[in-house]
Amino acid sequence: MGANSSSISELPENEYLKKLSGAEPISENDPFWNQLLSFSFTTPTNSADLKLLEEATISVCKSLVEKNPRTGNLGSLIKVFLSRTKELKISAECQNHLFIWQAHNALFIICCLLKVFISRMSEEELQLQFTYEDKAPGSYGTECEDLIEELLCCLIQLIVEIPLLDITYSISLEAVTTLIVFLSCQLFHKEILRESIIHKYLMHGRCLPYTSRLVKTLLYNFIRQERSPPPGTHVFQQQTDGGGLLYGIASGVATGLWTVFTLGGVGSKATPQLEQCSPLANQSLLLLLVLANLTDAPDTPNPYRQAIMSFKNTQDSSAFSSSNPHAFQINFNSLYTALCEQQKSDQATLLLYMLLHQNGNVRTYVLARTDIENLVLPILEILYHVEERNSHHVYMALIILLILTEDDGFNRSIHEVILKNITWYAERVLTEISLGSLLILVVIRTIQYNMTRTRDKYLHTNCLAALANMSAQFRSLHQYAAQRIISLFSLLSKKHNKVLEQATQSLRGSLGSNDSPLPDYAQDLNVIEEVIRMMLEIINSCLTNSLHHNPNLVYALLYKRDLFEQFRTHPSFQDIMQNIDLVISFFSSRLEQAGAELSVERVLEIIKQGAVALPKDRLRKFPELKFKYVEEEQPEEFFIPYVWSLVYNSAVALYWNPHDIQLFTMDSG
Repeated sequence: MGANSSSISELPENEYLKKLSGAEPISENDPFWNQLLSFSFTTPTNSADLKLLEEATISVCKSLVEKNPRTGNLGSLIKVFLSRTKELKISAECQNHLFIWQAHNALFIICCLLKVFISRMSEEELQLQFTYEDKAPGSYGTECEDLIEELLCCLIQLIVEIPLLDITYSISLEAVTTLIVFLSCQLFHKEILRESIIHKYLMHGRCLPYTSRLVKTLLYNFIRQERSPPPGTHVFQQQTDGGGLLYGIASGVATGLWTVFTLGGVGSKATPQLEQCSPLANQSLLLLLVLANLTDAPDTPNPYRQAIMSFKNTQDSSAFSSSNPHAFQINFNSLYTALCEQQKSDQATLLLYMLLHQNGNVRTYVLARTDIENLVLPILEILYHVEERNSHHVYMALIILLILTEDDGFNRSIHEVILKNITWYAERVLTEISLGSLLILVVIRTIQYNMTRTRDKYLHTNCLAALANMSAQFRSLHQYAAQRIISLFSLLSKKHNKVLEQATQSLRGSLGSNDSPLPDYAQDLNVIEEVIRMMLEIINSCLTNSLHHNPNLVYALLYKRDLFEQFRTHPSFQDIMQNIDLVISFFSSRLEQAGAELSVERVLEIIKQGAVALPKDRLRKFPELKFKYVEEEQPEEFFIPYVWSLVYNSAVALYWNPHDIQLFTMDSG
């Protein structure tokens, strides 16, 4: 490998960077820009090298902030970049490597400088840095260009218009990265930014007409998962010269510029295997999530969210609604495949949640798929490995299941999909099981994990809601799934008795002493009784709606019938216990009539016969169990910090000093 990472520390002494940040104005036509931009630099991806690059950039920035009001050199650099991008599309078509390479390098420097500026100054101060121009004393500029808007618009055009080739991959990635950096001011504020200069530019004016094309391009970047081209293929043939990679240019201007070096290696980030495959796909998805979660402007709803809410399948020939100017079409089959394949990452799960929750066209399409297991299995795997996932990822996976279980067709079809050998499910060998039974097993396991570890009421509620939505359509439950339903009830019953005992003892103890405050056992008891009631309702719903389809559940119920005894007369459960009690007594009497020492097969046979004989009108009807996911008020308070924690942890070749981050605590990512 070329020069080691210590070369980065020499950047502040580089003569060209010194001149850029120095006291002398440099005009846009100065040959200096060709010299500055003719460097070979493979962007570092591991955090140690990125940290060094950040520190080196800070020292250049300090000088630039001080001198730029008089020199306007930042503006000149941006204008040089803008002038070169005008020819970028033609350059790509003509394979003009040199032109694309220099435009990329200009953008790379702009992005590095911007990142430091945004972390160190207010938006107003940043705006001033863009407006300084070299003027003769006493003269006033007649034209007042808005360089920020021009740069933002240029970046969006670059992303949506430049064809993705090996030679344009790096500049496309850098454009996406620079847009993320432009929006990163949110990281340095505790409160959610509702009115930002950058937001205003992106939601109004020249950027607005590109909304749907930008969202569509970012989605297609995610769908295609284009790999990064091998080093060197995107610009010139590599030549080894001393300690770095040099590109042979006739003028020789590359020689000795910046200390020329190359850096590489695997990024020490959260999901390196995904990012290294396709940095552009990863970065595009992060930018899409950031844009979709910008807060609405006082006078305008977020156009990027509108685009995400309304896009349609390419096979959908119905007319677009005139109320949404940002609608577009995309290939749903390709999108579905990408979503199924990428669920290991938080950001892909968050995208799936957003699409299912906000885009009715996507939701309808997903629920109509006949290979729904390809999507559900990766979601179940996230929940199964709950110990290794952050809580936000688990929530998103769970809410996706809740949204899917709102659909009766989904609840029926999952019991018809038979799976073989689920290797990641370690508690028991599952050689053959329906997707529905596996879903029940994983959700129950999540509840049990939550009861013993995190004790998060929100998690409990969503797990139970998903089970409740499915309960009326439980079909041919696997014997292990039926056992786990009753085992969970057993666990809850024991917990109930324990809390009841603690409450009684505590009450006795408090009669003789007034010293210490009582623990709130009443609240604990209330929560656990709510959960027990919900479990009884789920069992009852299955028995009243599909008793004859679930002999294994009746078997498990009879096997553990003593568990339910204590709840028969309990005032909170008497009503719901009537049906369960009736089923237990009806089948118990039939088994007694059949004699002792019955085999499992014989018991199941008696249950199947009894299910047909049991008069349906003897079971009391209860309202159907149906829960619908509703986003809480002010969802941005949850989603914006979450999205930015993903950017902080997963963005390729972006480093921020953790001490500067205000939006979230460093362990929340």
